[in-house]
Amino acid sequence: MKRKEFVRSLIKDGCVFLRPGANHDLYMNLATGRKQPIPRHTEIDNNLVKHIRKYLGLKEPN
Repeated sequence: MKRKEFVRSLIKDGCVFLRPGANHDLYMNLATGRKQPIPRHTEIDNNLVKHIRKYLGLKEPN
């Protein structure tokens, strides 16, 4: 999945950008308070996308 597309879906589902890091950006789900680093690669593996969404408490997009 393209990183820009993934980040848009996170923001649409209630996550906010917290801060940049060296190789990752930190996002937080406001509903659950969970934080997760998102890599800055142009492509993010679909298994990693599923893991991040599950950890943040978000459902899979259709």
